[in-house]
Amino acid sequence: MICYSILGPFFPHEAEKKGVSQAVIGLIFGCYAFCTLVGSLILGKYIVQIGAKFMVTAGLFVSGGCTVVFGFLDRAPEGTVFIVLCFVVRSMNAVGFAAAVTSSFAISAKVFPHNIATILGFMEIFTGIGLILGPPLGGWMYQSFGYEIPFIVLGCLLFLTVPLNMWILPNAVASQASFFRLCTRVKIMLVCFVVFTLSSGIGFLDATLSLFAMEKFSMSTGSVGLLMIGVSLPYGAASPVFGIISDKYPFIRRWMMVSGGMASAVSFCLLGPVPVLHIKSQLWLTVVMLVVIGFSLCMTCIPTFAEMLICAHENDFEEGLSTLGLVSGLFSAVWSAGMFFGPTVGGYITQKLNFEWSAGVQGALAFLSIRTESTLYTEEKSPLLSSAHHL
Repeated sequence: MICYSILGPFFPHEAEKKGVSQAVIGLIFGCYAFCTLVGSLILGKYIVQIGAKFMVTAGLFVSGGCTVVFGFLDRAPEGTVFIVLCFVVRSMNAVGFAAAVTSSFAISAKVFPHNIATILGFMEIFTGIGLILGPPLGGWMYQSFGYEIPFIVLGCLLFLTVPLNMWILPNAVASQASFFRLCTRVKIMLVCFVVFTLSSGIGFLDATLSLFAMEKFSMSTGSVGLLMIGVSLPYGAASPVFGIISDKYPFIRRWMMVSGGMASAVSFCLLGPVPVLHIKSQLWLTVVMLVVIGFSLCMTCIPTFAEMLICAHENDFEEGLSTLGLVSGLFSAVWSAGMFFGPTVGGYITQKLNFEWSAGVQGALAFLSIRTESTLYTEEKSPLLSSAHHL
């Protein structure tokens, strides 16, 4: 996650110097998510044949190599050559990331089958730590040592995790399950839309927040890195708490998703703020909204994986690595779809209009996810009302 988040403070500025537009910068961020989406679906489907342990180690190795290579792209000629190389290296890195994340979710759920949300919550601590350390560390290393050193150091650290995981992780064997049948479950698709909206918001901030802060508040690269902690710090801090609550009180999971979605929607609308509100952009308001977004995205995210897995088991999917691989692959793919949508569409709207309107679009998506989740809750709690509605 450090390797992912390190780009935020300085890469958009570096790409601009290479003649890259805001929309294309969004696409460079978005292509990573798109390739992770495709890779997660394929690797989740074939996790049994490939082997979860091999997927983790191979994914880390590929991702480490691509991270090092990305550090040398500043030597590429500006314009088309630079853009193409960014797309190629980021895409290969995304496949390695998809392999590592998809299999790690499956292994974690396999080893801790009765505490999935709790384990996911504690795993998200380190996701949050990575997101916290990435921007300030990247901004500091970029200012102190230049463009190449941050990527070389982090790529080498990734290489070191390969033998560690080969030694620690367990092997697992399981039978096949149907991916198509999993995707036909309405409840799973609605939860997937919730995952899509929250990851879209995170991806949008990665690609656009740094330039907005530099232009609107005249902030330096290092200061922007600290600003981006406003999302990742509360996200990481709240993850274990929401994970324990989700496992201990499963009946409130959907209310957690609805409440988190509502808070996210309001916060994105006030982040700019949206021009129709006629509120002046101020640094303190931006910081507060980023903190609320961090908490609300965490509240929304933590219950989703457990809800998807429970729905799969309710629909006669076996409790084994095959089902875990399918759910993990689908979760990672939908997350990546949002991470592709957020930077690409957000970058385009920012270029054509401004950051304030683009953030408002993210808020509208969050409101829409609230509506879908509330509908699902009403139909499950009131089957007679649901039948009457359909009639």
